[in-house]
Amino acid sequence: MFHKILLAIDTEDDDEAKRTLAEGVRLLAEGGELHLASVFSPGGAGFFPHVSDDTPEDREKVVRDKLNLLARKYLPMNQAAHLHVMCGTPSEKLVALAAQAEVDLLLLVSRGPGGLWPLRRATVEYVTVNAPCAVLVMPFVAVAQSVEASSNPSGNEEAEENR
Repeated sequence: MFHKILLAIDTEDDDEAKRTLAEGVRLLAEGGELHLASVFSPGGAGFFPHVSDDTPEDREKVVRDKLNLLARKYLPMNQAAHLHVMCGTPSEKLVALAAQAEVDLLLLVSRGPGGLWPLRRATVEYVTVNAPCAVLVMPFVAVAQSVEASSNPSGNEEAEENR
């Protein structure tokens, strides 16, 4: 069990956030601290990322609201959490926050070679090498795989087909 856990949360992926929060709560010691962090890019997401109508403050508010909603939605009622929303390079911001908060464990999800966040693999590598604490990298689970697994918990597809 860990006393201080930092969870890297992608506020755009509800299923990933749910899994990450559940694992963080499972690994947290009684009376421990849970820190939720989300890092956003200062530029826009469009074709011209340097041209954006949103100010960094507006984007921070949107990300903070989403992070707060995910925490209220998926954390147990009696579990408090510190929310951290940062602008910049995810890998550097997560490592710096882990050091500042003096966490025992940093937990994040790997998207592998694909996904919506192409730098995720580089982020995971940077964090695992530079974090001042233990790092747990959870594998990415596609929604289709997760739905399939829940509809067939035995994993025995042949038996399912023979019914």
